Amino acid sequence: MAAPPHPRASPPALPNELVEEILLRLPPDDPACIIRASVVCKSWSSAVSHPSFRRRLHDLHRMPPVLGFLHNWRDWNILSFIPTTASAFSLAAPDRRFWRPLDCRHGRALFLSKSKNTQEEEKLLLWEPITGAQQHIPVPAAFRSDCPSAAVSCAVDGCDHRDCLGGPFRVVFVFTVISEQHDDDGEEYITSACVYSSETGTWGELTSMHCDLEVDSAQFSSVLVGSSLFYFLSDDAKILEYDLARHGLAAFDPPDLHNYDERSNIMLAEDGGLGVSQVSDTHLKLWSRDTDARWVLSRVIKLENYIPNDALVDATAFIYVVGFAEGANAIFVSTIAGIFMIDLQSERVMKVCDCRCLWNLIPIVSFYTPLPQSKHHGTPPSNPSEEATCKERGGDEEEAVEWEHQLFDKGSNAIQGGDSVNDGFSHAVGTRILSRCAWQQKTQEVNDPLDGVPKSVPNEESGTIAANKADVEDADAPSRKGDSEEERAGQLE
Repeated sequence: MAAPPHPRASPPALPNELVEEILLRLPPDDPACIIRASVVCKSWSSAVSHPSFRRRLHDLHRMPPVLGFLHNWRDWNILSFIPTTASAFSLAAPDRRFWRPLDCRHGRALFLSKSKNTQEEEKLLLWEPITGAQQHIPVPAAFRSDCPSAAVSCAVDGCDHRDCLGGPFRVVFVFTVISEQHDDDGEEYITSACVYSSETGTWGELTSMHCDLEVDSAQFSSVLVGSSLFYFLSDDAKILEYDLARHGLAAFDPPDLHNYDERSNIMLAEDGGLGVSQVSDTHLKLWSRDTDARWVLSRVIKLENYIPNDALVDATAFIYVVGFAEGANAIFVSTIAGIFMIDLQSERVMKVCDCRCLWNLIPIVSFYTPLPQSKHHGTPPSNPSEEATCKERGGDEEEAVEWEHQLFDKGSNAIQGGDSVNDGFSHAVGTRILSRCAWQQKTQEVNDPLDGVPKSVPNEESGTIAANKADVEDADAPSRKGDSEEERAGQLE
């Protein structure tokens, strides 16, 4: 009787430096990959959670991905955070029944409290989507308005924002009130701005001007040009500028004023200056403001070349620019057939939601990297349907090989889906080597597992994600201007 074959020896483990290079090449628009890799073993968890790994992601991929967006719709079956990633992904965003999103920038999102109790003081909430850290901020003492706007940013001079999570930040808060000194000729309005510093924990002095500008984050985006110029769009066809360095307020007209309507939004131009995206029939006009403060039409995008024809029915009534992803150079366009994200650099278009909305979305732009175990502020998100990892597979080689093929197929599909050959091949090879390395690491560390690392996050609200669900009703049916505050929240029909 022949002797049984000797078990095949495992190949030597890959050097840590090579493993990190592979991990860096996992597709950044699919954070579920890096999440699963982080629970393979302690060394991998340490690698992807180290601050230098996040900086290297920026160096390699340059532009961070859009992870998803926050919104203020009133269908509580729709999650507060809607992902735009390649596979299922979740962030435990603050519950929008109590918090209204205002802005997101430099890895920080800002919310304003909702309260039907007039005796309860309003407050702001700063939330870091990647770390889950939260901080409450009081509103300025002079704030008495239903429609404020705000912008949040890193407060470190010269920061490249690659690894400034948890650092100092500032909030620019803008609102309009009725002057207490108005005369009999009519009400007089005052628009004011003030700045909160996390380093001092206080608000600065008000900067005010006499004008009636209703700047509301529920309707329009805010953008930061350079490090000190904040811009807000009002529904009175005016753009408000706040100069952080000079503490000055100014207002000026948007481009093409006689054709301007509230389907437009502000954005960053290709040169990094102020821009405006304007809907004109089925065309999207992109304007930029030159150094002489003149508006220049820099680009026209024919939406019929990128968006299905059924989405462009009655374009004059149903197409709105509802968000700009600062840092990713992408805009969100709402149509009768749903919401589309347009990458202005590659001109690639992706449908991200079947809902139709008229209100501003708050995109979250960031590389996702898991936190070290000791710094978790909450459960890191994952894909519940795919939360099995090498740790759970008990070192079974057959299942590890099956996982390897699944990951390889994912990379192959990326190539067939239109990715460049080099990028698709890199992702496919990286994930295949990574899965084999995962099984090797698991067998070597079977007596030292990474205990306590959560693999999924319960969302703060029950229900299912509305993205890519055909049975979701249209969102935000009422007109943008003149609605009550509750209607402005974006209730569904």
